[in-house]
Amino acid sequence: MVPISSSPRHARLRPVAQTLGVGLVGLGVYAAVGHLGYLPHPPFQLAVLAAAAVLFALRGRWPGPVLLVLAALTGPVPAVGPVTAAAAYSVARRMARPRPRARLLAAAGALLVVCATVAGPRLGPGSAAYGLALGLVLAPTAVIVPGLVGTVRGQQGRLLRALRERGDAAERARRLADSEARIHERSRIAAEMHDLVGHRLSLVSLHAGGLELALEGAAPQLREEAVLVRRTTRDALRELRQVLGVLGPLARDTGPDALTHATGTRADIEALVAQSRDGGIAVRLDWAGPDLDARPAPVRRAVHRVVREALTNVHRYAADAHATVTVEHDTAAADAAADGARVRVTVRNGARPGPPAPAEEPGTGRGLTGLRERVELLGGTFEAAPLPSGGFRVAAAVPAEPAEPGGGPAARRADDGPGTLTAAGPEAIWPDPAGPEPAAPGPDGRRTAEVLTLGFGLAALSALMVVGIAFVYAAQPSGRSGPAPLPRVGMTYAEVAGYGVLDNAAVRAAASGHEPPRPAGTAGCVYPFNGATERHPGGLLIARYCFDAAQRLIAIDRFDVPSVRDATPWETP
Repeated sequence: MVPISSSPRHARLRPVAQTLGVGLVGLGVYAAVGHLGYLPHPPFQLAVLAAAAVLFALRGRWPGPVLLVLAALTGPVPAVGPVTAAAAYSVARRMARPRPRARLLAAAGALLVVCATVAGPRLGPGSAAYGLALGLVLAPTAVIVPGLVGTVRGQQGRLLRALRERGDAAERARRLADSEARIHERSRIAAEMHDLVGHRLSLVSLHAGGLELALEGAAPQLREEAVLVRRTTRDALRELRQVLGVLGPLARDTGPDALTHATGTRADIEALVAQSRDGGIAVRLDWAGPDLDARPAPVRRAVHRVVREALTNVHRYAADAHATVTVEHDTAAADAAADGARVRVTVRNGARPGPPAPAEEPGTGRGLTGLRERVELLGGTFEAAPLPSGGFRVAAAVPAEPAEPGGGPAARRADDGPGTLTAAGPEAIWPDPAGPEPAAPGPDGRRTAEVLTLGFGLAALSALMVVGIAFVYAAQPSGRSGPAPLPRVGMTYAEVAGYGVLDNAAVRAAASGHEPPRPAGTAGCVYPFNGATERHPGGLLIARYCFDAAQRLIAIDRFDVPSVRDATPWETP
């Protein structure tokens, strides 16, 4: 009945705590009724109370039978009332159907009244009528009121759960609608880029192929340039398809070249450097440490992107300058530093010989911004700045084994290409602008308030049970009928005094001079002022109890003593 924390340990201790709680409350009722003197057969009632506490622990498996048995035990043993009240609350709270719940509570209340009536003559107040009165007192406090409270509490909980589920469903529907809107927008952008840029690149590749064929015989020395244009256009078209795969539908496959096991390895970086040399860049590769083939895919892809973007900038802005690509796979740092092994990538180019030539197309700076975000997502650092000598330097340091927030499953799904982006969901690329939902406040305060409320309620019902039991037992007859017995001749002085027959000085003075002679053997007489002394017109009836030397009552005499009455001054003779 009392909710406790939902941790596994507390879940195991919950039944024990509830059973002990209601058992202690029932023991309190047992002690209170016993203190008032209204507890017949105490050992039997204590044994029944212990059995009721054991039955209370089984209410979760057999709620209806347990409640009926506890109600039947409450009739002859009122101390079981708190246990029955807790069971009625718990069972009514868990039953969702109203008609079976109402029938069960009515049957439990009626069974309690019947058992109390039957057990009244032997185990109750003393008669069937007073047993019925005791049952009518216990039925509302032990069954009806707790059952109604449990019904209200259960309906409130089910209503709150339904409202919470509807709210969650509405929130999920809103998020799904936002996600679908983003997916459609990305698909539209992808379609426009494919129609505009992809078509243009296809035409460039087609014309480059035609130019290659035309120059094969006319100008063989220019054929290699046409071949380079065609291959570069083909690579650009393939990379465009990869980007369109990210922007397009999430289930779309971008081909096997999106991410391979060789991406970011030494052979892959050497291939990038070789392509730059073929394009006319004087570039050198310095590799220190083991290969990256055993490192996670996000790390290898980040290294690939940093080298490729830096070399692309060298192609655009310093094609005739010398460049150096340095990759350091520092595994020894794992033993010397707390941050573990790291991969450091540095691309440095010198100044152009002569005045700097402006680029044909000014850059937007998004390439370096994207690299910074990618590296920082993995928990690394990124720097890009011009050198005092006139060149440019791009440096990145990436953890070889990223932590979960940057390199965990969610980040890897967002980074490994479209093949795994489906599991991450669209929020991996476009986060929800509303941000994550705020954490709900802990239920400790609410549960504490509920525990206190239910505890006070059970204590109040127990107090009402004690008061009702006391009233019923106090109202039963004492077993003595008719007028109080009078002293008899032969009783001792102590026995006569036990009936309230004590000497009164005023009555003795009134009897002086008017009493008859005392019986022979009288050692002393008592003149009480009790029911035997009566007043009548013209005199007073006095009773005299005479005892012998052995303090035995030998005679009871009654005689009249006349009263003196003077006329008042205003009365006429």
